[in-house]
Amino acid sequence: MHRGQSAAKTGQRDEGKDMTDTPGIVITGGSGRMGQMLVKAVLASDKCHLAAVLERTGHAWIGQDIGTAMGGQPAGVTVTDDALEAFARAQAVIDFTAPAATVGFAALAAQARAVHVIGTTGLSDDDIKAIDAAARHAVIVRAGNMSLGVNLLVKLTQTVAAALDPDFDIEIVEAHHNQKVDAPSGTALMLGEAAATGRGVTLADVRDAGRDGMTGARQRGDIGFSAIRGGDIVGEHDVIFAAAGERIVLRHLATDRAIFARGALKAALWGQDKAPGAYDMMDVLGL
Repeated sequence: MHRGQSAAKTGQRDEGKDMTDTPGIVITGGSGRMGQMLVKAVLASDKCHLAAVLERTGHAWIGQDIGTAMGGQPAGVTVTDDALEAFARAQAVIDFTAPAATVGFAALAAQARAVHVIGTTGLSDDDIKAIDAAARHAVIVRAGNMSLGVNLLVKLTQTVAAALDPDFDIEIVEAHHNQKVDAPSGTALMLGEAAATGRGVTLADVRDAGRDGMTGARQRGDIGFSAIRGGDIVGEHDVIFAAAGERIVLRHLATDRAIFARGALKAALWGQDKAPGAYDMMDVLGL
């Protein structure tokens, strides 16, 4: 930690960096589903290079070549648990891990002045405050979903919600694989925020989730959430606007996690020439 603080104070952003013709990308949580997908996306790109792959201390992959660990050919990058050293020689970090880890990575990425792309979900208000504080010193792109289609759905949801009055009940239904640990999904919450913004209300004031038992009638103007968990579902999201006699359904189906990896990589490259600050995929995609 002391090394990183010293570098930040002296402003020597490029000291120790891996100076090549393309930005160096660090992937955190390299053994996970998204981690491996991100590693593959970076290795396949001619616009960046894989600077490092991180895993938690004690993980079986530490010290192994990431390509070999993933069951393929050597990639020339050894899995490490030293985030400070990895970030110091990279230009971007792509992070789909867990809230506590992401908050720590945000501080380190800010010290290294590296773009931090965050796809982690389940972040608390305090987590987001800490991440926003780090964004004063570096570019942070945070989104509950990195795909173009989902971000278009978010924009459409806001537009439709603004056009319809509260006689149209809004329900957000999401489905994911049986290993997902948070609910509602980050994407569902993005959609809920968009619907609330369209209606000119705060989501926290109208959110209706976790119904079970004798809940009473649905409150007019509430935004409801339902979560499905099963099998290997990549991600499905429906936004339902339901009134007497008619329903409008906006839907996005993800069938391949590669869409999230491509979006995250696009964000990491987009952020290279941007001023420090907190951004989202709407900014990246110009929506």
